[in-house]
Amino acid sequence: QVQLVESGGGLVQSGGSLRLSCAASGSIFGISFLGWYRQAPGKERELVAVITSGGTTNYADSVKGRFTISRDNAKNTVYLQMNGLKPEDTAVYYCNVHSWTTWGTEIGDYWGQGTQVTVSS
Repeated sequence: QVQLVESGGGLVQSGGSLRLSCAASGSIFGISFLGWYRQAPGKERELVAVITSGGTTNYADSVKGRFTISRDNAKNTVYLQMNGLKPEDTAVYYCNVHSWTTWGTEIGDYWGQGTQVTVSS
């Protein structure tokens, strides 16, 4: 059983930076997508950034050039470095791990509890 715990959220001024961490307990098996999602009030949850077990990254257009996702396999941790924060980035940020066996069977889809990021004008 995998449990994810996010940390690093908080209040920051526009233009500031913040680094979110997602620590996983338990083993993550197989092929995995490690992602950060966010949900602002009144909006649907959206994918912000993802990094695969192979190291490939992808970002939402709204955060390209400002956010960087990375991982530390030894620590079982994924990070989201957020620079040049804007008020539009205000949301609850969730860590997600979605994993499959190499033959395509889903192993698990795990979510953290979320961490609040608030960017003031």
